[in-house]
Amino acid sequence: MLLMSNARRLFAELLGTALLLAIVIGSGIMGESLASGNTAIALLGNTLATGAGLVVLITIFGPISGAHFNPVVTLAFAARKDLPPKLAAGYVVAQVIGAILGVWMAHAMFGQAILQVSGKLRDGPALAFSEGVATFGLMATILGSIRFKPDFTPAAVGLYITSAYWFTASTSFANPAVTLARSLSNTFAGIAPASVPVFIAAQCAGAGAGVLVFSLLLRETPSATSSHPGAEP
Repeated sequence: MLLMSNARRLFAELLGTALLLAIVIGSGIMGESLASGNTAIALLGNTLATGAGLVVLITIFGPISGAHFNPVVTLAFAARKDLPPKLAAGYVVAQVIGAILGVWMAHAMFGQAILQVSGKLRDGPALAFSEGVATFGLMATILGSIRFKPDFTPAAVGLYITSAYWFTASTSFANPAVTLARSLSNTFAGIAPASVPVFIAAQCAGAGAGVLVFSLLLRETPSATSSHPGAEP
């Protein structure tokens, strides 16, 4: 029974991440093709589709697997002992495979070559710092919403990513599986393989900092609850 339950969780992570990447890549291709060279309009289309898609995907898959779709989120929950290490490792593998399949799905939908490599360099310390900030904020959003308002988590994550597309210089990848998969798409949302390691390193650093800071901030203490009668229990 446990084996079947874990298989359902792993498949949910694979399928959910595949659909997320199909949304990210597909909306980027569609936005660029309809924007007549206006990058802002293309990015807006990419942003809205991704944010809206995240709300739906987290709502659907959350009750099954937690809807992580992101290795650093999975590792954060494993570090908090909310997920067994072996299952967490399976999540990460499923997310990476699902992300790659999602990219290929998007290419197929738009009649493009399935196998591609991005030539879009995203280099420099500003972009790396942006990824750290973006991932820190994502962890804050997830940990804060599940602590205080769990039912709002899908909307909170979707809204945060929508805003982070625009307030970060990197357009907020904030996800190692997404970053790796996007290197396999020479389209609007792609990233050159040479830029991937720095992005992933920054994402891991941002996620680690987010878990550390918000584990402290969200910790229940008698003094906090007694001094603020209206505080959450």
